[in-house]
Parts: sequence; structure tokens; C-alpha cells
Amino acid sequence: MNIRPLYDRIVVKRLEEETDKTAGGLFIPDSAKEKPQQGEVVAVGQGKRTEDGKLIPLDVKAGDRILFGKYSGSDIKSDGNEYLIMREDEVLGILVDAPKLAKKSA
Repeated sequence: MNIRPLYDRIVVKRLEEETDKTAGGLFIPDSAKEKPQQGEVVAVGQGKRTEDGKLIPLDVKAGDRILFGKYSGSDIKSDGNEYLIMREDEVLGILVDAPKLAKKSA
């Protein structure tokens, strides 16, 4: 990818949903699907500058899986792939793997 975001912006690739049918077994055509609101951060900017010139690093980093709002960011195409560019403050949360429970020894 040849995009380098500036300041507090991030580049996100949407994560596609794997199911194409409803719980009742009906198939959903592509035209009726909602765009997923989960994505993987592909690139991040250097950080946000304060009024006195200090650089505040971003909380998200490349490789993080995030949640974002339905109307967040701007859609772009690069190298045949679709991405979103958004500000870090549009990120609703970072998805972390559920902790695995340790097996009890008998």
C-alpha cells in the first residue's frame, strides 16, 4: 500500500462478514448488505500535535482490529483495494481477543 496517513489519521481495511445468509436460511444479496463496522488498521500517522507543538502518539497501531461508526471516515481505493481514512477519535474501540481460561488441574 502506498498511503502514509498524516497526523492523527489512520488507514483501515474493512473486515468482511463471512455469513451471506440469515439465521432463517435466506441469502442476502450484496446490494442489501450493510458495510461492516469492523476493520483492521493498516497504517497510522505520527500523532496529534498540540498547540505548543508537542506530539501525542496514537493509541491504535497497525494490525489492531477496531470498531467504528457507520458513517466514519472517507472511502478510498488504492492498488485495487478499498480502504477508509479516518481520524483516531472516530474509533469507538479496539477489539481484543477474549482471554483464554487456564485449564484446571485435577
